[in-house]
Amino acid sequence: MQANSIDPDYGTDSSLTADALMVSRMRLVLAVSALLAVAVDLRDPQQRVGSAVWLAFSCYALYSLGVYICTRKGQPYFQGKAIHWFDVLWFTLIVFATGGIGSLYFLFYFFAILTSSFRWGYEEGARVTMASVASLAVCGLGTSIASDTPQLLMRTTFLLALGHMIGHWGGSKVELRRRLSLLSQVSRLSNPRFGVARTIASTMEKTLAFYKASHCVLLTRDTATSSWVMRTLRQSHVGEAVDVETIGDAFDSPLMALNPGHIVLRNRLPWPLNRLCVQGHAFDLRLRRWYAQDEPGLRRSTAVAAMLEARSFISAPLPMRQGEGRIYVSSSGGLFRKSDALFLAHMMGQVFPVIETIWVLDRMASEAASKERLKISLDLHDTAIQPYIGLKLGLSALRKKAGADNPLVDDLDKLASMAESVVADLRHYAGVVKHGGESHCEFILPHLHRQAARIKTLYGIDMEILVDGDVHLDDRMTAEVLQLVREGLNNICKHTHAHRGRIHIGCTDGGLQIRIENESCGMDFTDFRPRSISERATALGGSAQVSQGAGGATAVLIEIPI
Repeated sequence: MQANSIDPDYGTDSSLTADALMVSRMRLVLAVSALLAVAVDLRDPQQRVGSAVWLAFSCYALYSLGVYICTRKGQPYFQGKAIHWFDVLWFTLIVFATGGIGSLYFLFYFFAILTSSFRWGYEEGARVTMASVASLAVCGLGTSIASDTPQLLMRTTFLLALGHMIGHWGGSKVELRRRLSLLSQVSRLSNPRFGVARTIASTMEKTLAFYKASHCVLLTRDTATSSWVMRTLRQSHVGEAVDVETIGDAFDSPLMALNPGHIVLRNRLPWPLNRLCVQGHAFDLRLRRWYAQDEPGLRRSTAVAAMLEARSFISAPLPMRQGEGRIYVSSSGGLFRKSDALFLAHMMGQVFPVIETIWVLDRMASEAASKERLKISLDLHDTAIQPYIGLKLGLSALRKKAGADNPLVDDLDKLASMAESVVADLRHYAGVVKHGGESHCEFILPHLHRQAARIKTLYGIDMEILVDGDVHLDDRMTAEVLQLVREGLNNICKHTHAHRGRIHIGCTDGGLQIRIENESCGMDFTDFRPRSISERATALGGSAQVSQGAGGATAVLIEIPI
């Protein structure tokens, strides 16, 4: 991350802008107050203020005014980390110009420490504290005499101790804001129409991003089936499908060897710290206290770390009413704290009961829908397929009556072929309705090619299909996308005279974008609202709009958050 960038983990853009504006305003007040103090000293004959002091305070006041104006205008550079580092340089110049270690203006350093700690966290506050102490020490050594050495030690120690405390409290505030932001995000579950799997995947993605971890592993077992399911998400695969694997005997895995009533923290420290510090800790949920792992517990956690290829990991049990499970978050480079492990357990305690409730409701709805689908498939066969079969037989009879020289022979053959194709599609659709959809519908590209080939055969329209990267969707989402594309293609075939079209699908910024275009055919663009497509997109939490593409083409853009 750049020095002047804004970290989105610490809050929204609006809150960061408000904080930056408040800090710039206080900086301006501080600079003007110091300039007024220098002006008062100039009128006092007993005080001797040099031109260098006057110049330093005047330039800092002008600098503060410029930062305030730029922040007011919303310039992103003046809302980043570089500004408080410039403050440290300015304060060092002011302290040096006003007498070094004897200057009371060394208190200005606390302004930089406060702004960096409460906006960017403990690490940034600690860096600014160390830089301030070093700057004050350099100023003191450059301007003080031997009698000022105790004052130098006292002020640098005071600045270091108080700066560390400010950094700690500021980091706690930033960490609390990040945790509240994560809890608000995971509480907004994904669209229930996408299924529980999408909600679990979204929770794992947010957890991985929050901890800046390398792996997130989720183990769950349903008591009804007694089968274990392991979901794995890697940092390099964020945005893709979560790896799901069914495990026959999970107790053979080190991942299930940990005590189900413990929250576990494991850090592999470098030598010689690994000889001096405890590397494994466990929190007993029943006794509500931390303790160092015993030798068997250390061996189990070491096996887990080796399996995950991690330097450190945290693990917490899942609060499931109808099963059991465990989550692992591991890092290949960083270290975790006890508070990280406790917050992971707290977050799972908030999220998983809701997920489990949706799981049960989804199962109940699936059982009820299965009976309804059987009824709908029978009605579809009687009311839709049978009439088309009769139409096909009628067309075949007309074709036999027509002679070889009849000019309607080609049209009758074409109509019979279309009727046969429609009957096949309806029978396939009835089977899909009866059995609850296709079981393997993850890759969307083959289905789109089959639809495009059908449109080419029946209507003579060439459809170009473009898919950005690997678009991995679950069964429900794939079915919804295919239905939206089918609606768009039907609109092109029925309401236009186009001979070419394009389907463009891509995933950007956590959303799925579908763009269906057809050529203009020399007709003027008319703004309209595709009712069926708009209603389907709205039901999925998205939107649909019509715009004019290149060369006067008509484009339907569908955006769905996933």
